Amino acid sequence: MWSEKHRPQNVSDMIGNEESRAAIMEWFAKWKKGTKPILLVGPPGIGKTTIAYLTAKQFGYDMIGLNASDVRSKSRINEILSPVLGNVSVLGTPMIFVDEVDGIHGRGDYGGAEALIQILKEPTVPIILAANSDSSEKMKSIKKVVKTIYFKPIPPRLLRIYLQNILKKEAAKLSPGSLIKVIDKSHGDIRSMINLAQSFVTGFNPQTEQSFESVNVEDGVNAFFKAKSIDEARSVLYSMQIDPRQKIDAFYSSVITSNLDNHMFADLLDVLSQADALYGKIMRTQNWRLLRYLNEILIKLYKNDERIRYSQYNLSWPLLNRIRWDGRKIKALSLLMAKKLHLSSSTFVTICLPYLLFCVKNKTLEVVLDTEFDDIVEKEIELLK
Repeated sequence: MWSEKHRPQNVSDMIGNEESRAAIMEWFAKWKKGTKPILLVGPPGIGKTTIAYLTAKQFGYDMIGLNASDVRSKSRINEILSPVLGNVSVLGTPMIFVDEVDGIHGRGDYGGAEALIQILKEPTVPIILAANSDSSEKMKSIKKVVKTIYFKPIPPRLLRIYLQNILKKEAAKLSPGSLIKVIDKSHGDIRSMINLAQSFVTGFNPQTEQSFESVNVEDGVNAFFKAKSIDEARSVLYSMQIDPRQKIDAFYSSVITSNLDNHMFADLLDVLSQADALYGKIMRTQNWRLLRYLNEILIKLYKNDERIRYSQYNLSWPLLNRIRWDGRKIKALSLLMAKKLHLSSSTFVTICLPYLLFCVKNKTLEVVLDTEFDDIVEKEIELLK
């Protein structure tokens, strides 16, 4: 991604927030044991994390980067930070950076905020925190023991100069109108601006500027498999601004109902299982920063293949798998009913079977089948509940 490729290599490469950057440089230059940590507050994508990395490098510190999920609990903080704070000489010259510190508050806080505040009161190494907002009650407690430096959205004039420089390096062009639209939609977020520009330059339909708008699930899946290149497919993925669970399910149901050979089928399902495992980890740990890797997993699904088209299941994934892979009798029923209804078996399972089970569950339809099949249907009905 251009946003990574053109990430600043030193503080002087950054744009905007000159006073804030100067304040951070001065803090590093004057730092000594006991100096108040600093809290960087501002909207995402304007360089808070970047300047922490760059200043640490410039002043010769070994940066230890953490985020909200690492410091939610007191025990986790002690596990990670105690060795750093107690053995500075052994570990070189460490500096601690905690990103998205505002994310440790609320129901997911298991003593992490209070434990962090105790460390902030008596710092033995430089500590920088970053947050998108400082308005919560617990953030107010943190603000009492730190020096707060605010970052503002970058002015459009500076964004234009910065983006034009990147486009020149990439030998790419945007029309004046498109350039204005990219800058306007980024709302001062540098990372968003660069990603939007790349999406437009390599977009799946730059003539109509569709890559600027969030595409719906059906259009997104179909455009993905119609894409002529992997860059085109990637721009489609980033345009599908929908719930990640919905995105995974959409590709799964579309792949599973397609007429593919076994080898391709296995490859695509393996990619989807990786995406599902990542999403499961995000939900367990609440480490939402991992979400940035979801599209890079899903891009491995890319095939310019007309056989794969959007198909929506109205069953949950666990139930769908039971029906598709475990229900031998249900498979037999789907083949029989599909023939009678002049449908494909996958269409029957997708559209008709949920209503059949619903009617049986609510006793509006009586089905007389053998005992083994009855047991399977009862299990599926229990899952529906």
